[in-house]
Amino acid sequence: MPEEAIGDLLEQIAGQLGFPVPAHLRAALQAVPRHLFLPPTVWLRDGKGGYEPCDRDQDPDRWWSAAYRDAPLVTQFTEISDGDVVPSSSASMPSMVVRMLIDLDVQAGQRVLEIGTGTGFNAALLSSLFGTENVTSLDVDPGLTRQAQRALKASGQQPEVVCADGAGGWQPNAPYDRIISTCSVRTVPLAWLEQISPGGLMVTPWDTAWCNFGTLIATKQADGTAEGSLLPYGSFMLMRSQQVDVELHRDILRDDQVPEQSLTELSPWSVAGNDLDAQMHIGLHVPGVWHSWDTDVQEAHTRLWLADDEATSWAGVDYDGRQTTTFAVAQCGPRKLWDEVAQAHEEYVAAGRPGIARHRTRISPEGRRTRHQVSLA
Repeated sequence: MPEEAIGDLLEQIAGQLGFPVPAHLRAALQAVPRHLFLPPTVWLRDGKGGYEPCDRDQDPDRWWSAAYRDAPLVTQFTEISDGDVVPSSSASMPSMVVRMLIDLDVQAGQRVLEIGTGTGFNAALLSSLFGTENVTSLDVDPGLTRQAQRALKASGQQPEVVCADGAGGWQPNAPYDRIISTCSVRTVPLAWLEQISPGGLMVTPWDTAWCNFGTLIATKQADGTAEGSLLPYGSFMLMRSQQVDVELHRDILRDDQVPEQSLTELSPWSVAGNDLDAQMHIGLHVPGVWHSWDTDVQEAHTRLWLADDEATSWAGVDYDGRQTTTFAVAQCGPRKLWDEVAQAHEEYVAAGRPGIARHRTRISPEGRRTRHQVSLA
């Protein structure tokens, strides 16, 4: 069954990519069966915005079908507060894995650092491509690290797998020719910039507080900086050390606040709707600001909430359910968040609504962190 299933998966991946899977990646996928890296229970989308378990023993046909479908599979949940749980690890969509490996520009014999071992599947593919002795993989979760090590041994690929915070890289095996991350970042960790060789390539999913989308491809320069661009694919869990625990109703809204009232002609759907190019532009140019939709407020049909990661400012933009020419705005705090977002959207329109790939980034070391400069190509 695996051989036939892998062949079907390769066809699915090719359909998603729009071209055949390159021969070296096809060989790696055939050598590394995906099912070896999946736990007995995975969680699948239930069509209602949530997840439902799929157990290999109780529903083997469905489990095997999921294992070789071009779709992400949640493999772990973590409790965050008050009994709420969120996905904390997953088996990435295979076509996404292949796309990132293509952009990694694999050269056999080069040294590669992977951030986010997860199930171990990608580490096995890297081992097949680079040589197992050239691969180091990190994961911050000790349980996942142990499971991945067992799965890698069963697959015949045994790279060095270390339980460590990926933000710090892994100095003992540096320098690296390639760094690939299977979690998204909002800023490239300084350790990555320091541990990659000049001319080396970093491939990492990108995230902003406003929009979790895009993949950064950056090359280390001789002067110690890195330069690259964003590509329009990728939506991954944010690196744990860069996550911010701020909640609107718990940390920001207070009864004694008196917001500033105004009207806007800019539709909230223009900045937080289906235009990912607009959302990415705003995320890059209005740092640390996030949004959420709310249909349970008494004052409006629908409200777009805005808040900042520092828990100092918020804004609300209301749709009354009748007309779409003007919208009521309330802003509170030292940052006028809606004004910042509206200004960024105006600049986005003036620039000709640039696609994600037109954004260039320059990463430079600054003290104990990196500094990012974003510009339009």
